[in-house]
Amino acid sequence: MSEITRRNWLALAGTSYLAGALDLEATQHVHNAVAEAKEAGTPYAPKYFEPREYKSLAILADLIMPADERSKGALDAGAPEFIDLMCSQNEQLAVIFSGGLAWLDSRGFVDASNEQRLELLNLIAYRKNKSPELNPGIQFFVWARKMVVDAYYTHPVGIACVGYMGNTGMTTFQVPAEAIAYAIDRSPFKI
Repeated sequence: MSEITRRNWLALAGTSYLAGALDLEATQHVHNAVAEAKEAGTPYAPKYFEPREYKSLAILADLIMPADERSKGALDAGAPEFIDLMCSQNEQLAVIFSGGLAWLDSRGFVDASNEQRLELLNLIAYRKNKSPELNPGIQFFVWARKMVVDAYYTHPVGIACVGYMGNTGMTTFQVPAEAIAYAIDRSPFKI
């Protein structure tokens, strides 16, 4: 049997993502390929997107999942790089993102103030705002949000954020009192 190449893994990951079946192993191959592409200290060079598209993607990823005082954000997890690499290996995904970023760019997304960007995102973040003018943006934002979140939570930064300890044994497991109170307050069997 022939050995699977990194390029084949990335193409498989892009296809799997479109099918909704991207597993953790495939995402790790993408993150590893991004790390290799960055090489020791050099900035990431986009594989698919033009500089303006990539800048727009980075701004969008940062707005979807910004860093805060508690955790790092999408940029720290390499979400734009993750998406760029996936798009470079999958034509369907590339068309979705190129079209969506062009839609954002036609509304001056890159050059807008943060407040204006958030106004636009608030329109396209909700399907209830459906209209012929906003539908392309709404459909794109669904993809962008999913991929940014997937890139974040499959990267060590996101894994650390949720406190995942791996497949380790525990002698005791305690549920926080706040979680129990929350569940009981919302229970249909509440006394």
